[in-house]
Amino acid sequence: MTTPPPQGNPFAQGQQPQPYGQPPQGFPQQAGQPGFPAPGAPVPPEQPRSKWGFKKIKNIVVVVAVLSIAIGGYIASRDDADQAKVGDCLKAASSSSDRMEVVDCSSAEAEAKVLKKVPGNFISLTAETECRKVKGATGFYAETGDGEEFLLCLGDA
Repeated sequence: MTTPPPQGNPFAQGQQPQPYGQPPQGFPQQAGQPGFPAPGAPVPPEQPRSKWGFKKIKNIVVVVAVLSIAIGGYIASRDDADQAKVGDCLKAASSSSDRMEVVDCSSAEAEAKVLKKVPGNFISLTAETECRKVKGATGFYAETGDGEEFLLCLGDA
């Protein structure tokens, strides 16, 4: 009597066929094989993310904005009366402002010429008294409050 040939893979050694829907069983991966670190081996660090993250870009924008404001303020203040020296000419910053700006003496905007600059805090009466001592003075400009305090004795431009 003969027996029927075995079903399935004749080279399979003791493997049972997989039920439908189950993944096939292969050789299990072992530590130390390619793709798997050896046991106890250090784990490589994660790759660094993009160097230009939102936080870095935001910080750069803030720094540029602050520098722009500071530089703009410096440039705008270079013509203020506190930078005036004897011999400089001034004009009113605007018709509604009591601030003065330095202008070129050959300019049609020049309203007055600085004849004397006196450091200190002056009220109207003491400023007028101080400037009366200056030959050719027709008016004065006193800066008080924030920053440098001084008196400019002014004459015709």
